[in-house]
Amino acid sequence: MMKRYPKSHLLIISITAAFIGLVLLVSPSEDASARRSEQALQLPSSLIEQLKVSQENFIAPATIENWHTVTVKEGDSLTALFLRAGLTEQDVHHITQAAKKYKKTNLHRLRPGQTISVVIKNGQLQKLRHAKTRLHSTLFMRSKNGYTAEEIIRIPDTQAHFAAATLESSLFLAGQKAGIPQKTIMELANVFGGVIDFILDPRKGDHFTALYEEQFLDGEKIATGNILAAQFINRGKTHTAVRYVDAHGQVGYYTPDGVSMRKAFLRAPLDFARISSSFNLQRKHPIHNKIKAHRGIDYAAPTGTPVVSAGDGRVVRAGYNKANGNFLVVQHGQQYTTKYLHLSKRHVKKGQKVSQGEMIGRVGSTGWATGPHLHYEFLVNGVHRNPRTILDKLPKAKAINAGEMAAFKQTISPLIAQLSTHQEWLAYTP
Repeated sequence: MMKRYPKSHLLIISITAAFIGLVLLVSPSEDASARRSEQALQLPSSLIEQLKVSQENFIAPATIENWHTVTVKEGDSLTALFLRAGLTEQDVHHITQAAKKYKKTNLHRLRPGQTISVVIKNGQLQKLRHAKTRLHSTLFMRSKNGYTAEEIIRIPDTQAHFAAATLESSLFLAGQKAGIPQKTIMELANVFGGVIDFILDPRKGDHFTALYEEQFLDGEKIATGNILAAQFINRGKTHTAVRYVDAHGQVGYYTPDGVSMRKAFLRAPLDFARISSSFNLQRKHPIHNKIKAHRGIDYAAPTGTPVVSAGDGRVVRAGYNKANGNFLVVQHGQQYTTKYLHLSKRHVKKGQKVSQGEMIGRVGSTGWATGPHLHYEFLVNGVHRNPRTILDKLPKAKAINAGEMAAFKQTISPLIAQLSTHQEWLAYTP
């Protein structure tokens, strides 16, 4: 007679039995498991050969190199710099010989801020990298016959950046407020310098936009590049300039119709100043208190303000005298001459060629001067003329020739469209 158990016990027994049966059903026997293992190891011979080849060609990961870097300081000698990097005088000799042999770099002309990086292994110099800039370096590598040298040039990533500003007082201050680099502001003034006198023409409310390059290296901004396109609205009149490289490789800025923005002369030889004394043949001299013709324009500006050449030419005089202080005279072809007086410093010498917009000196108060300013004169065939009015009588700007107009239009079209798109977006931004 079968013994009776409580229902709860019978339920536990049933569940346990079902579980054991399921395990036995699913789990293979030891023999079956062994057979499957043997089958898994029996790979096709062709696959085995491929695995052998892959193993033979396997390249181990490169060993991480430990670079040690030192920065060139003022007064550093090459030997002192190398010793600080952990090198020997013998290393100095070997590297300098390699530099002469390959003519890649002159290590005797190190400049503060440059870096020397080395890799030393087992007490021997394996590699040395001389970084002149973040983009230009020379790599020396140990070989059986001494050291070889390789020049490394890195190309930064270039992106177009848009900026806009409205004048409250000056172009310079408006540009600074908009976050535009000082170098780009100066270039912007130079681009429009033939059509706008930035001393007298700008008015509060004038507006400008610019599309210019920014350069990045490893995700970090390192420099500002060229202005690609720009627009300046002065007293309600719109001036548009686009950068273009012509068939001869000459870089210039043009209107959308192909007329050069570059005139024969800039309207002012410095960008940010004020006129303290105009061209006046009946002016009373402020020092001598006598009527003495003022055959130029005085631009009052802080000492050190850059002064640029109004046009292409050659320096025919550069010197100092009691009346004019430090002065420069630039000859522009056969007809035109410009003079720059009372400079604090001259940056060019007699006989030197200069380009329009090139800095030739700095504002000062040398000679007979009551304060820091630039006295600027303009002569035509030896006769003094008013610099502000004579420019409108000079030859007109050149234009893109007809044969190149199609290429010009094709090149500038995307830049004009990009500038317009940014302007439209700015207009609709609350």
